Amino acid sequence: MSTTTPAKARAKTRAGGHADRSAGRTTASTILVTGVLTLVAIYFIVPVYWVFVAATKTSEDLFASFGFWFAPNFALVDNIIQVLTYDDGIFVRWFANSILYAGVGALLATYFAAAGGYALAKYKFKGNNLIFGLILGGVLVPGTATALPLFLLFSQMGLANTYWSVLIPSLVSPFGLFLCRIYSQATVDEALLEAARLDGAGELRIFHSVGLRILTPALVTVFLFQLIGIWNNYFLPLVMLADTDLYPITLGLNNWLSQVDRLPEFYELTTGGVLLSVIPLAIAMIVLQRFWRGGLTEGAVK
Repeated sequence: MSTTTPAKARAKTRAGGHADRSAGRTTASTILVTGVLTLVAIYFIVPVYWVFVAATKTSEDLFASFGFWFAPNFALVDNIIQVLTYDDGIFVRWFANSILYAGVGALLATYFAAAGGYALAKYKFKGNNLIFGLILGGVLVPGTATALPLFLLFSQMGLANTYWSVLIPSLVSPFGLFLCRIYSQATVDEALLEAARLDGAGELRIFHSVGLRILTPALVTVFLFQLIGIWNNYFLPLVMLADTDLYPITLGLNNWLSQVDRLPEFYELTTGGVLLSVIPLAIAMIVLQRFWRGGLTEGAVK
């Protein structure tokens, strides 16, 4: 027969009280975090929802109906057709230009950032830290501060108002190089590189066969950041380009928006064009997010 002393009873009571308070704090933290994440999600989703709703309206309905709900006349298909066919399909050309600038620029910028970050992390040479410090300084320089000097430089080289004037600056990603260097130091094992060297592999082959595979989560991050940055870039093309056939989507849509006072139909063109411009970024996020999850899982069980 067991007996419970008053001291043991008080100890059990205190333990139960601590457990209840811990559970209460956990529940409160969960509710707080969930609430904050819900607000953040609403903050980002509401503008996209408004753009979709606005793209389904005519210019008259856009101002005569409630902004966050559909008008009786659902004109999405007509608006999209008008966007794609206006001025001999100039929007399609702008769309292709943006894909060229953002796709090629982000891909090459990611590769260069990976190569530079890997080299700074895995090869020790004189001036290594100095170069890395200069790169960190490049992260702090806004793109608007370098647009005018780049324009003057490209004008002297005869590259202004060409595809190269937008594409070449897009190949540089100081943040990407910084991220790849940090990630290379943390994930690329020196023993693995030495084993590859003993097998007779050259440094370039090691980088492409071993380094790039391990750096995949970081590369996806750099690619998406660069893709979104170039796709949404407005100031650099505005400074560099004068020919409307070379415009990216951002510059072209702003050109349409500036004409709404003259022709109200440009409201329909602008809202429809904005909706179409969001689709590639959404697809890129959906397709590439699995590489994030895969990389994080591998790092967790390493």
